[in-house]
Amino acid sequence: MIELATFLVDDHDVPALRNVILHLASIGYCERKICERLGLSDLTEIIWRALPIYREEQLATRDALNSAIDFFFLQGIISINELNQVFDNNERDILIKVGLILVHNKKCYARASLYPVGNCLVFSDHAWPQLPHPGFLNVPYDQVMYVGIDSRWLARTTVRNTSSSTLDLCTGSGVHALLASSHSKKVVAVDINPRAARCTYFNAKALGLTNIEVVVGDLFEPVYDEKFDLITANPPFVPSPVDTLGYRDGGNSGEDILQRIVVGLPNHLAPGGSAQIITELGERMNEQMSSRLRVWLGGAKMDILILRLSVHSAASYSIGHANGDEDYDTFLNSVHDWSSNLRKQGYTQVVSVLITFKWSDITLGEPWTRVEELQPPHNNAGKEVEALFIQERLSRKLNLYEILKQSKMRRTGPIGLTEARLLGSKLRANSQANLLGSELPIFKWLNHVEEEILVLMEKPLTLTEIIVITQELNFQEEDVILAIRSLIRNGFIIMT
Repeated sequence: MIELATFLVDDHDVPALRNVILHLASIGYCERKICERLGLSDLTEIIWRALPIYREEQLATRDALNSAIDFFFLQGIISINELNQVFDNNERDILIKVGLILVHNKKCYARASLYPVGNCLVFSDHAWPQLPHPGFLNVPYDQVMYVGIDSRWLARTTVRNTSSSTLDLCTGSGVHALLASSHSKKVVAVDINPRAARCTYFNAKALGLTNIEVVVGDLFEPVYDEKFDLITANPPFVPSPVDTLGYRDGGNSGEDILQRIVVGLPNHLAPGGSAQIITELGERMNEQMSSRLRVWLGGAKMDILILRLSVHSAASYSIGHANGDEDYDTFLNSVHDWSSNLRKQGYTQVVSVLITFKWSDITLGEPWTRVEELQPPHNNAGKEVEALFIQERLSRKLNLYEILKQSKMRRTGPIGLTEARLLGSKLRANSQANLLGSELPIFKWLNHVEEEILVLMEKPLTLTEIIVITQELNFQEEDVILAIRSLIRNGFIIMT
């Protein structure tokens, strides 16, 4: 068994470590290049059980980048010759000195993995600690969360406005704090796990970031009554029958940590700010998951946007989390424990969600909740998340009719329109539309009035022009206004 990285570095070694990271970036160690080399369209598609296939088919030709990918991303054991292909002697020596690699019996082992996220390279613990390297039968409780699918989804959907302060809760490797440092004057990263805090501090030093404060503590406790423009969190959220992995297990319901975060938002989110949480929520029959969020907010007037990114049946979720690959009886018993726990919670399925909270605009009435189901983004989509709030709030303005009378309207951009027919019926079927080129591909059903308005907007039109044209189609003005409001809400038309 190989000891994991300590994530400790002396200040005088930091410049040399930073040079190693710059060197890796210079040979192409980034999301795009790693995807190209592994034959993936996105790093969220990686299948860890396919490691032998990646090595034998995708990385068979050994150049510096392929060796680096195998070593630092796929937990590979490489030869000294391959290591020397990637690093010179000085770079190799500093990696050994700071405890990131081990050379033993002419074999080289990485004590941590290096994950590309956006424009950052982030060290953290290995994604699959049970592999022969590092070889843990039982994963240490203080294991630092690797940069997985949920981390990438949050990174890509974070609203990145220039801000004074950001708070990253359950920071883990610090990936979200590191990304926030580029647009926030001050970033506070909090984790209850001292080893995770060390990892975040290590990454901040390695990247030369000086505006990140790393604190060991329990959620909001270390920041007292301070308020932040942006709050991000990727908490332990798995509804688990066991408590064996600190970064994963969120209690039997999966909500032990999440609930406390949501309860604390009203005291720590600054006016005009955003709080964004990536999590999983168990779903019960005949219950809206948003009702739980409202209870936890305790009546605080916040608007909530829920993006449903992936849905897992209770059965598939239990099988996916069960332990005991090495022993079939152990595996089946673990499946039983996981499925029994989900049944006790009343969960029929578990949904991966990105939840964004903002303070409500009291002029628009009661706080609203909007739920969208969509494919997870492959690129940065923070602007699209912000746009959903803008569109929702505009569509709710009490004086929208007056605004429309003073504006022209046009399509937001190219729109894909899929029409349908009901054979054997005189009823007209709804059509489906989506805004092409959007990083959040949301598909919406349009009624007949909405479709016709969208089709006729070959050029910017005033409200009067739209009403005159649609009268020829026997549309009532009231229906036209409702259709325009819906098209604005769904981002298909904008006012100029």
